[in-house]
Amino acid sequence: MKDSSISKFFEKTRKERLDVVRNFANLSEAELEILQGSDGGISFEKADKMVENAIGTFSLPLGIATNFQINGKDYLVPMVIEEPSVIAAASKGAKVARKYGGFDTSADESYSIGQIQVLNADVASEIKIKESENEILSLANSKSNTLSKMGKGAKEVSCKKLETPTGEMLIVELLIDVGDAMGANVTNTMCEAVALLLEEITGGRTLLRILSNYSTKRIAKASAVFDKDEVGGEHVVDNIVLAYQFADNDVYRAVTHNKGIMNGIIAVANATGQDSRAIEAAANAYAARSGRYRSLSKWSKDENGNLVGSLELPLSVGIVGGIANVHPIAKICTKILGVTSAQEMACIMTATGLAQNYSAIHALATDGIQKGHMRLHARNLAAAAGARPEQIDAIVQKMVKENKISLDRAKELLGQI
Repeated sequence: MKDSSISKFFEKTRKERLDVVRNFANLSEAELEILQGSDGGISFEKADKMVENAIGTFSLPLGIATNFQINGKDYLVPMVIEEPSVIAAASKGAKVARKYGGFDTSADESYSIGQIQVLNADVASEIKIKESENEILSLANSKSNTLSKMGKGAKEVSCKKLETPTGEMLIVELLIDVGDAMGANVTNTMCEAVALLLEEITGGRTLLRILSNYSTKRIAKASAVFDKDEVGGEHVVDNIVLAYQFADNDVYRAVTHNKGIMNGIIAVANATGQDSRAIEAAANAYAARSGRYRSLSKWSKDENGNLVGSLELPLSVGIVGGIANVHPIAKICTKILGVTSAQEMACIMTATGLAQNYSAIHALATDGIQKGHMRLHARNLAAAAGARPEQIDAIVQKMVKENKISLDRAKELLGQI
């Protein structure tokens, strides 16, 4: 059985870390070579085919979060992020959660929402659309043989009216089961396919035909119990609950609180080739679904005094199609996770967000966020000052001891060396 609880992973050399990941995920020599390459797994020629006006590539650090146990299964979680302390924090949160079995997670089926804007529609348009639902669905599904063969595809047609400054408009929505894909392309294709038919049915004019990234039919949830002794005692548990209540009732705190959650989620999204902008947009809309922007997570104390955390948000992710099938590193990261469905991917990402949130709110409620973060940031400053790899640790230790962590001090210490 695979075990993601790896002692002192951060102290291992790069080769030792890669050996751990290779054995865990059964990576090939070719895949190891891609991970060890200096181009981030993508050549300029490939980049030039992915985007317009390409002039180069831009790499970010790829790390591994350890200790994750999700629904009884262990994972090593690839994370791509430039911010120090995030991967360490996620690993720490996952380690504390292991005592009570790690993270319990669930995710909805992959239903995408497509929208067609209809202007100047007849008064009876909603009734006519309902009567023509089978015809509309059949036309939409004719645009994806793959989904149709799998018993998926467009499943439902609904309507809503919007009152706007220029008058009333009708919005027709397609509910589409996109399987293990993120589903943007197929959703847009189906929306465009049925537009002319909707014009015939309604007597109106269609304008926008596009998916909604507010994927409320794809909710992912995660929860975990964090032992009170591991947390630091019931007084720390109480302080974390109070810190959560601050975030849940003040928009200025909530934005930063939720940003910490997204540090974990987006880092996994980056590693596996997901649409991080869509994920961020949906999460922030969901945080404001009550009419006020609030915390995405919830924290409480159970009858035994332990800390209980939960997180839910819409997560539109996929393991087939898109960049995940094009980018070599994204492919390898998906293999490291060993996921077999989009739902499993969403569960991992939500658990990572909750683990990250635990560590951030724990730090804030105890020593403060800067103690651990600045120690890691000091390494970046030492490197920016021009220190060679063998000089960095000495400079970092001195800055931390003095509690003077700055680029100027790093330069001074380098000069002394």
